[in-house]
Amino acid sequence: MQRMGMQVKEKIKATWQALTIKKKIAAFTGMVFLIISLSVMFDIWVVQFSLIDFNGILQDNAKSSELVQALEHERELFENYIKSNSSEEEIALRDAMQRTYDAVYNLPFSYYEIGEVRYAKTWSIRNSYEVYRQKRDAMLLTDESAPDYISKLYEVYDMQGYLQEYANTLMSYTIEDGNAVYQERVPRLIHVPVAVILFGSILLWSMVKLAKLMNRTIILPVMELVTASQKIAANDFFVEDVKVENKDELGELVRAFNKMKYATGEYILALEEKRKTLDLLHEEELEKLETEKRLEMIKLELLKSQINPHFLFNTLNVIGGMANLEDAHTTEKMIKALSSLFRYNLKTPEVEIALARELKVVEDYMYLQQMRFGGRISYEIHCEVDRELVIVPTFTFQPLVENAIIHGLSPKEEGGRIRIHIWQREQRLFITVGDDGVGIAEMDLVHLRAQLRQGEEGHAGIGLGNIYQRIHAMYPHSRMEIYSKMDAGTVIRIEIPQN
Repeated sequence: MQRMGMQVKEKIKATWQALTIKKKIAAFTGMVFLIISLSVMFDIWVVQFSLIDFNGILQDNAKSSELVQALEHERELFENYIKSNSSEEEIALRDAMQRTYDAVYNLPFSYYEIGEVRYAKTWSIRNSYEVYRQKRDAMLLTDESAPDYISKLYEVYDMQGYLQEYANTLMSYTIEDGNAVYQERVPRLIHVPVAVILFGSILLWSMVKLAKLMNRTIILPVMELVTASQKIAANDFFVEDVKVENKDELGELVRAFNKMKYATGEYILALEEKRKTLDLLHEEELEKLETEKRLEMIKLELLKSQINPHFLFNTLNVIGGMANLEDAHTTEKMIKALSSLFRYNLKTPEVEIALARELKVVEDYMYLQQMRFGGRISYEIHCEVDRELVIVPTFTFQPLVENAIIHGLSPKEEGGRIRIHIWQREQRLFITVGDDGVGIAEMDLVHLRAQLRQGEEGHAGIGLGNIYQRIHAMYPHSRMEIYSKMDAGTVIRIEIPQN
C-alpha cells in the first residue's frame, strides 16, 4: 500500500512538473476556488444544522401553542357572548373564531415531516373542528326560545372541551418530538466547533501545501536564477548550476541558462589561465612568493592536524585527576562522564555496536543532565535482553533521550521521567524511549511523521531525522514510530531485526 502511494505521488509530481506555467497557475486558481467553495458549503451545512432545524422545532411548538391559546380564547368569548349577546362581544368572538380557524389550518400536516402520531392527531383535530364549526355557527343562529337551545349549547361546550383536549395532546406530542430531536442533535452540535476547527485546519493546510508547491516550482527557481545572475554580474561564473525538476518553460530557461553560464565560464577561465601563464613566465619572483605562501599554508594545516581529540581527552583526564586530588569527587565524576561521551561520539567509527555501550552512554549523559536539573529529571532502563550480545545502531539512544529532555521535560516546570524499555520477540528487537513531558499537538505530530517519511528535517530535527533514515537504510523491514499526546508525553518506538 505504501509503495502504491509513493507511485501515485511520483506520478502526480511528474504530471505537475510537465504542466506549463499557465496551466499551473490555472490549476492553482482552480484549487483555491474549490477550497473556498468547500468552505462555503461547510458553513451552509453548519447554519442549517445549528439554526434551521432547531427553528423548525420552535415553529412547530409555537403553532401548537397558538392553537391551544386560540381555542381557549374562543371558548371564553363564546361564553361571554351567550351571556350578554352584545354586538361588541360578537365582534370579538368573530375575530377569535378566525384566529382559531387559522391556527387549525396552520398546523403542520405532512406525514413524512411530523410522523404517524402527530399526523393522526392533527387529522382528528381538523375533522372535529369542521363538525364543531358547523354546530357552533348553527348555535349562534338559534333563538334562545327554541326548545332544543340548551342541549345544542352544551353540545357545543362539549366539543370545545374535546378540541381543547386534542390541542393539548397535540402540543404535548409536538414538545416530545421536539425534545427527542433536540436531545439527538445536541451531542452532535457540541462537536460542530471541533468540526469547524478541524475542517478549517485541513483547508488551511491545503492552502499552505498549494502555496509551497507554487513556491517550490515557480518562485524558488526564479529566485535561484536571480541569485546566479547576480553572482555572474560580479564575475563569478563558476557558481553551481541552478537545479530544477520542471519540464515547463521555466525548466527550459534554467537549462539554457546553465549552458550559457558554463560556456561563458570556460571562456573566461581560458583567458584567465593565459594571463596567469604570462604573468608567471615574466615574474619569477611572484612564483617564489606564491611557493612560500603555499609552504606557510601547509605548515598551518600541519599544526591544525596535530590538534586532535586526544588533546581534548587528555585535558579532561588531567582536570579529572586534579579534581580527585582536591577531593572534588562530584566534579571528577562529571568530567569522566563528559570525557566518556566525547570519546564515544568522536572515536566510534562502527555503524553498529553492543547495546551495553549505548546504554553506558545514556547513563553518562543522564548523570550530567541530573546534575544540571537536579531532582526534576529521572530515568529508568528496563532491559530484557543480554546487553553484551544484542547489537544496535551506533548513536541511537543518546539523541532520543536528549530530544525527550529538550522538547518534553525541560518545558515542564516540575520536570518528569524518561523510561527506556528493550525486549526481543523471536528475531525482532523492540526499543521504546518514552517521557511524561508536555507532549506534541495532534497536527504537529502528523506534520512531524510526514517530515520523517519524506526525509525533511524541519520540526523533526537533525537527531530524529538522522536516526529514522539510518534505521531504514541499515535494516530492511525496520520501523520507527512516534506516539504523543498533549500533557501526557511522547513515546518513540523502534523495531529492527536481530540475528
